[in-house]
Amino acid sequence: MSETSSASQATATTHTRPLLEVRNLSVAYGAIEAIREISFSVQAGQIVSLIGANGAGKTTTLRTISGLLRPKRGEILFEGRPIHTQPAHAILGMGVAHCPEGRRLFPRMTVEENLLLGAYTRSDDGVAEDMERVYELFPVLGERRQNKAGLFSGGEQQMLAIGRAMMSRPRLLMLDEPSMGLSPIMTQRIFDTIRNLRDLGTTVLLVEQNALAALAQSDYGYVVDLGRTTLEGTGHDLLADQRVRDAYLGES
Repeated sequence: MSETSSASQATATTHTRPLLEVRNLSVAYGAIEAIREISFSVQAGQIVSLIGANGAGKTTTLRTISGLLRPKRGEILFEGRPIHTQPAHAILGMGVAHCPEGRRLFPRMTVEENLLLGAYTRSDDGVAEDMERVYELFPVLGERRQNKAGLFSGGEQQMLAIGRAMMSRPRLLMLDEPSMGLSPIMTQRIFDTIRNLRDLGTTVLLVEQNALAALAQSDYGYVVDLGRTTLEGTGHDLLADQRVRDAYLGES
């Protein structure tokens, strides 16, 4: 594990080109900079976590990667191509899906209708097949596919939100606080699903307040503080670092 400089590019975990590279990214809300030259990378086939206190800039980072916000400085590369000037729908079409904090489902629409919205950028013939894969991953959704999303529990809605994001066939799935408001049992199910998605070939960028659970399953992680990456390392190494344990795992 190493400390990172705000001016340096994040260290890749292998010699291959990262799937995603964020380089010296700065994002402002008016005169206030929420992100200050943050840098990190995500290797294909991994779960990579961003952890840090509330207000550290993690959600803003994901929103900027997905094209919902524009950076003030810096760049974002996906498969070596710059995407930070592209609109959100084009970034989604390139293979970057964003499952936002709070699910953001359409509560008066059915499970099936919400899933179909996740495939709106696609024009191929595989949508129905992918929907069945979501139902295999989350059987409760298949059993209640004609029920309105607003009638589901928080955990079931999170399953639907992840399933909707998967309908775009992403190469990179970004999850923002997937365990928020869930019971410990449902949280474990969601994290089991995240590992399953990784094992099936989807790369995952995870923002999660439950730092212990996030790092325990992550191949690599970054600590974000005041809009900058300050520490990085494997999930195992960050879990063992006393600075991380003191600040984010409630230990002293």
